[in-house]
Amino acid sequence: MGLASRRSFLKATGAIAAAACINVRRLAARTLHLPVGLELYSVRDLLPKDFDGTLRQVRADGYTVVEAAGFFDHTAPDVRKSMDAAGLRCVSAHYNLALLESQLDSIINFAKTLGLEYIICSSSGGMHRDPAAQGAQTLDDWRWIAGEFNRIGTKVKAAGMTLGVHNHTPEFATIDGVLVYDELLKLTDPNLVVFEMDCGWVWASGHNPVDFLSKTPQRFPLLHIKDMVRGVDGKIHMPVLGKGDIDYAPILRAATRTRYYFVEQEQFDIDPIEELKQDAEYMQNLKL
Repeated sequence: MGLASRRSFLKATGAIAAAACINVRRLAARTLHLPVGLELYSVRDLLPKDFDGTLRQVRADGYTVVEAAGFFDHTAPDVRKSMDAAGLRCVSAHYNLALLESQLDSIINFAKTLGLEYIICSSSGGMHRDPAAQGAQTLDDWRWIAGEFNRIGTKVKAAGMTLGVHNHTPEFATIDGVLVYDELLKLTDPNLVVFEMDCGWVWASGHNPVDFLSKTPQRFPLLHIKDMVRGVDGKIHMPVLGKGDIDYAPILRAATRTRYYFVEQEQFDIDPIEELKQDAEYMQNLKL
């Protein structure tokens, strides 16, 4: 290769490499292209006082989709009317396993009227296979719960929706060498049951959400987003997003099949609406 040709070659390859670096930087700096969601448990103290006004404030803070955690004696048509008036889309709602066991038909009818996509089991509530049992749940209890999720999920799917499972920390107990969360993922039918990973409680349990999202991202169409700080006394405080110890960039990069995420602020240091606005801005500006 002649000197002139070599110079042209190096110039061309240098330009290609520079362009590649620019593209990599752009990819690394991308933002999350999902609607900003809020778990309405965050405004549980405000909704009973002013249901419609609180929903309007939620929308003004930048949220467009929400997940319900109680309806405060409102009918399904009324809730849907209020959501529409506020410019919000309610796509899922929380019910504990005891309610899903005892009131599934009425829950499904309410959810269909509201136009939900997901019915979420918020908590197993320490339930046992034997109703008379007490104390810590055994591995057999959790396996029974997995079977109940499949049974309930079958009815929910037949109604045109999907059952999801939300976690706290008990799902990350290790019993007889088995991680409960792994067992739930293994024993539930992916066609009937999905998971709503609460990233904060996964972190609090000593695990990394990325590990689960990387293995089976398709099982996690829903996420709960909250920040946490563990004090020297071991107690957890939940500050505004970005002011705690959880790094959400790698978590959300791993959440390749997630359709919705819901910010959930359980504690507030200042006005809740102001903090929720800061949370929404954090999610809108988060660089992945």
